[in-house]
Amino acid sequence: MTRWTRKDLLGLEELSEKEIRLVLETARSFKEISARPIKKVPTLRGKTVVNLFFEPSTRTRVSFELAAKRLSADAMHIAVQGSSLAKGETLKDMARNIEAMKVDILVMRHPSPGSCHLLARSLKSSVVNAGDGSHEHPTQGLLDMMTIQEKKGKLEGLKVSIIGDILHSRVARSNLWGLLKLGAEVTLCGPKTLLPVECGRLNARTTCDLEEAIAGADVLNILRVQLERQQGCLFPSIREYAQKFCITPERLRKAKKDLLILHPGPMNRGVEIAPEVADGPYSVILDQVTNGVAVRMAVLFLVSQVNRAKEERDEVSV
Repeated sequence: MTRWTRKDLLGLEELSEKEIRLVLETARSFKEISARPIKKVPTLRGKTVVNLFFEPSTRTRVSFELAAKRLSADAMHIAVQGSSLAKGETLKDMARNIEAMKVDILVMRHPSPGSCHLLARSLKSSVVNAGDGSHEHPTQGLLDMMTIQEKKGKLEGLKVSIIGDILHSRVARSNLWGLLKLGAEVTLCGPKTLLPVECGRLNARTTCDLEEAIAGADVLNILRVQLERQQGCLFPSIREYAQKFCITPERLRKAKKDLLILHPGPMNRGVEIAPEVADGPYSVILDQVTNGVAVRMAVLFLVSQVNRAKEERDEVSV
């Protein structure tokens, strides 16, 4: 049986297939807790989890807080705008000061790729990546895979098309690494200017033809256009993007009858996805949100066990 040996979760690129499967299996075991009348177990009683978010977030931040509280951990959120960073303190110093208050797990979202890796090397506490720039968003990738696996019964051999702003999407990268390792076939689709150069080195198909990406696909994962990360004009206008890449009922007429539609949120209705599709029979978007809590419970549990085992060994050695 696979054992979790990492004190941090920083990305899916570095995880093995067995480690990814372990997180998904653990998440499935935790999911039923959220359906109980009393949604709490004592698994992480006495542990402290701090959310440190440098970018806006609703689903990810709230689900991490709920995950911690449902495991009976003490959870808190630090408002970055009012923190000591505004006075010139470095990220590393701020995190080490938080750790000195005996925090067990630091969940961080940051606009700079690799920022979570920097902290993980500097801290004894566990670090969980809640999104670092356009690099990775591992828990989103995991909850997407959990949702697909629930609905389809498997991931191996499925054809998954990721559509939209691939270039700036940490969700696309985490999904790509995870899906490929678990045996899915991945197609990346979007305007040529929003497809990364390194796509050619990955085991994924690329296309700028939306009809081609939809044809034969078992799953469509729709991404929003991340205007906040773009440094220049990479397509003529939002209106033209919507005309060519918005997922509409008309474009799904030739799709598989059991197609799944995913979206990591937030949605821009009428831009990358039509309201009728977002709320339609193919959509499993709200299932993703539900599974997000279970996945984050699993991640907090697994990383906490590594540090707990180390603490027990240290006590024995003393």
